[in-house]
Amino acid sequence: METIVSESHGLRAQTVFADGDVLTARVAPAETEAEAPTDPKDIARWIDHTLLKPEATTQQIVQLCNEAREYHFASVCINPWYVRLAADLLSDVDDVEVCTVVGFPLGATLPQVKAYETWQAIADGATEIDMVINIGALKSKRYDAVARDIHAVVQVAHAANAIVKVIIEAAALTQEEKVAACLLAQQAGADFVKTSTGFGPGGATEEDVALMRAVVGPEMGVKAAGGIRSYAKALAMIEAGANRIGASAGVKIVAEARQQA
Repeated sequence: METIVSESHGLRAQTVFADGDVLTARVAPAETEAEAPTDPKDIARWIDHTLLKPEATTQQIVQLCNEAREYHFASVCINPWYVRLAADLLSDVDDVEVCTVVGFPLGATLPQVKAYETWQAIADGATEIDMVINIGALKSKRYDAVARDIHAVVQVAHAANAIVKVIIEAAALTQEEKVAACLLAQQAGADFVKTSTGFGPGGATEEDVALMRAVVGPEMGVKAAGGIRSYAKALAMIEAGANRIGASAGVKIVAEARQQA
């Protein structure tokens, strides 16, 4: 039996494992303080500039990439169909990554399908992969299946030096399931956990971000996404423990931040 305790941003998460299964998951107040937020003028470097609507057009993707070039967002986050276009448009830009999604938005495809999606996305120029976990398997407590699902993507991505963010769709989960999802992502070698697809029952909350940070500790990234449309909201997520923000309102967020800088 193994007990894992981690603390961050006012929460303590404790999960007990035995024979690969999560037995308990408890969260209680911790003594740690929230880290200082980023400088307002640097907020763009925390944002994945996102356009994942199924009706997104080529011209909209071109505009997204032009905005990323101008504002120096961390990445553009787009559907796989547009990865090659975005990679070509940003080929001369060193500080904007190309991020795409795998198993999106339901997470219910097979691990080998997600692995192929990852391989193809990287071949087309993606350097960051946001994958959706198998939510049904998690809720059925089939933790080995969830771990294999995540590892299939991580293995392909890391072989090409791409990073993996694991979307847990927090609004669909219980507290115990959120903890289990984060720990499974961490154990599978993922680089980030991410709150939401933006297509599920809810978006990012400060409480979920704080919990996720408490579970994974300081060595892993936490991405808040879903419903973040203002600088104040982005800042609240950063203060809760996020170090990446997924938002379609990136330009608006930066404009508001600059007014306060």
